[in-house]
Amino acid sequence: MATAADLAWLIPVLPLVGATIVGLGLVSFSRTVSRLRRPAALLLTSTVGASTVMSVANLWEQMTGAPSHEQLFDWANAGTFHLQMGYCVDPLTAVMLVVVCGIALLVMLYSHGYMAHDQGYVRFFTYLALFSSSMLGLVVSPNLLEIYVFWELVGMCSYLLVGFWYERNGAAHAAQKAFVVNRVGDFGLLLGILGLFWASGQLDFQGVATGVEAAVAHGDLSRSVAVLLCLLVFMGPMAKSAQFPLHVWLPDAMEGPTPISALIHAATMVAAGVFLVARLEPLYSLFPQVRLVIACIAALTCVLGASIALTQMDLKKGLAYSTVSQLGYMMLAMGCGATTAGLFHLVTHACFKAMLFLGSGSVIHAMEAVVGHEPVLAQDMRLMGGLRRKMPVTASTFFIGCLAISGIPPLAGFWSKDEILGQALATSQLLWGVGWLTAGLTAFYMFRLYFLTFEGNFRGHDAAVQARLLAAAGAGHGEQEQEQERHHGAGTVRESTWSMTLPLLVLAVPSLGIGLLGVPWHSRFAALLDPHEAMVLMEEFSWSHFLPLAGASVAVALVGVALATVAYGLGWVKLGRAVAQRLPSLNAFLANKWYLDAVNERLFVQGSRRLARQVLEVDAKVVDGAVNLTGLLALGSGESLKYLETGRAQFYALIVFGGVVGMVVFFGLQ
Repeated sequence: MATAADLAWLIPVLPLVGATIVGLGLVSFSRTVSRLRRPAALLLTSTVGASTVMSVANLWEQMTGAPSHEQLFDWANAGTFHLQMGYCVDPLTAVMLVVVCGIALLVMLYSHGYMAHDQGYVRFFTYLALFSSSMLGLVVSPNLLEIYVFWELVGMCSYLLVGFWYERNGAAHAAQKAFVVNRVGDFGLLLGILGLFWASGQLDFQGVATGVEAAVAHGDLSRSVAVLLCLLVFMGPMAKSAQFPLHVWLPDAMEGPTPISALIHAATMVAAGVFLVARLEPLYSLFPQVRLVIACIAALTCVLGASIALTQMDLKKGLAYSTVSQLGYMMLAMGCGATTAGLFHLVTHACFKAMLFLGSGSVIHAMEAVVGHEPVLAQDMRLMGGLRRKMPVTASTFFIGCLAISGIPPLAGFWSKDEILGQALATSQLLWGVGWLTAGLTAFYMFRLYFLTFEGNFRGHDAAVQARLLAAAGAGHGEQEQEQERHHGAGTVRESTWSMTLPLLVLAVPSLGIGLLGVPWHSRFAALLDPHEAMVLMEEFSWSHFLPLAGASVAVALVGVALATVAYGLGWVKLGRAVAQRLPSLNAFLANKWYLDAVNERLFVQGSRRLARQVLEVDAKVVDGAVNLTGLLALGSGESLKYLETGRAQFYALIVFGGVVGMVVFFGLQ
C-alpha cells in the first residue's frame, strides 16, 4: 500500500495542473473563462486543498516515526556524470509543506471576498495556484539544482503577483524593483551552486558538505575560496528573505493585492531563503566565518526593519518592515547555529504575520468604502481610528497578532523569539543586545499600528487630511477627480464578509497556542526536526538560566507596549511630534528609510543610466564613427580612382613610366 510519502510528488503537481488548465483557458478563450469565476476559483482552490490534505498526511507520518523518503531519477547523463531530479520528504519538508499549503489555502479563501469585484479575479487565482506549485516544488527539492529551478519560478510568480495591477505605475515599478533586486541575489546563488559543484562534484545538500570538507582537508580547495562560495550561495537567501542590503524590494512590493502580501511576503516566499540556509546547515557549520557574517547581517536587518517601522503611516508598509525585522531574527538564529529555533520562528511568524496582513487587508477593504480605491488614502493610518467598534473580528484577531509578535507569553511569538535570544546570548552578548532591543521596538511599533487603526475616533472623513495626503503622494488628482473619488467612496465602514474573517479566526488559533509545541523544557518541534538536539536542549535546560532571559525579553516588550499605549492609545504624549521637533535628523533618517532608497537611486539607477548614456555615446561616436569613416574612405577613394580608369593604353603606359622614374629618383637619393 502506498504511503503519503510515496504520493508526495502530487503535492506540487496538483496546483500546477489546475493553473495550467485555467491558464490555457485564459489564453485561448479569455472572455469565456473570465466569466467562469466561481468554477475556476473552485477548481484551483480544490487542488491546493488536496495538496494540503496530503501535506498533513506526510507530516503525520513523520511525527509517528516514518523514515525520510527520497525518490530520484536520472535527468541527464554524460559518461560518469549523472544529474538527478526527484523529491524528498523528511521532517523539515513535511513542516514546510503544511505551512505553505495551509497559508495558501486560507489566502485563496480570503481572496474570494477581497478580489470579488476585480476584473482579473480568475487570473489572480491562476497566479496563486502557480505560485503555490512553485513554492511546494522548492520545498520538496532534493538538491541545489532543482531548488534553483523552482527558486526562479517562485521569483517569476512574485513578479506577476506584485505587478498584478500593472496599470498602476506604483505596482509596475514595484514588480520591476523586486525582479531586479532578486536577480542580483540569484546571480550570486547560481555562481555559488556552480562553484560548490566544481569543488565537491555533488549537488545534494549532504553530499556538497561532505565533498567540500574533503576538498579543503586534502588541499584541493582553499578555505578562503570555500568561504567565498558559501557567501555567494547566501546572496540568494539575502535577496529572497530581504536581508540588508537586498531588502529594499519587500516594502515596495506592498503595491500588490493584500492577499499576496500575506502569502508571499509573510509566510512563504520570503521564508524560502531561511529554508535554504537550513538545508545548507551541514555546509555552513564547517565555516564559523560564514555563520558570523550571516549573524551580523541578520542583526543589522533586525534593527533596520524595526527602526524604520517606527515612522511608517502606511499600514501595509509598517507590517512589511516588521517582516524584514522578523526575517532578521530567523537569519540571526541560523547564524548562531540555532537552526531549529529559526525554523520554529518561521512557523510561528507565518501564522501571526499572515493573520496581520489579512487583517490589514480587511481594514483597507473597509476603508475603500469611505475614501475610495486610492491606495494612498485607504492604507494611511492617519485616516483610520475607531475601527474596533465597527470591525470587532478584524480588531480582535489583529490584537492577538500584535501580542504574538511582541513576544507576550504564552502566545506563539514569545517561545520562538525567546529561544533565538537565548542562542544569540550563547554566541555573543552584542547579538543578544541587538535582538533584545529589537524586541522592545517591535512591541512599540506594533501597538502603535493597532492604536492608530482601531482605537480613538474615526478620521476617514477628514477632507483636509485626504487632500494633503494626495498632494504629498503626488497622486495627480485634479479637484474634480478628487470629488469623484470621495463621492464614489461615500460609504460606511463595516466588518468584512465571512470569506475574509474566517481565515483570520483560523489563523488566530495557532497564533495563540502553537508556541507551546516549542517550550524549551520539552520541545516537540525540536524532537520532530532533530531528536538529538531536542535531547540536548532538555538536558541543558535550567530554570535559573531561562527565567532571567525570558523576564528580560518580556520586560522590554511590556515597556514598548506601555509607551505605545501612553503615546497613541491614551494620547497623553505626542511622541511622534516630540521626536520630530527635538530630533529632526533622527526622524528624517528613519522616515527616509535610512536613505537606502536614495542611495540605490543615485548609485545604481541613475549611475546605470549615466553609464548607458556614455556607452551609447561611445557607440555612436567611436564604433559607428569608425564604420562610417571606413565607408567614407571607400567612397572617396572610389570617386578619386574612377578618373584614372580611362581605358586608354597610352594613359596607362604614361602612369607606368612615371612610376619607374619615381622609383629611380627615390633609390638614387638613398
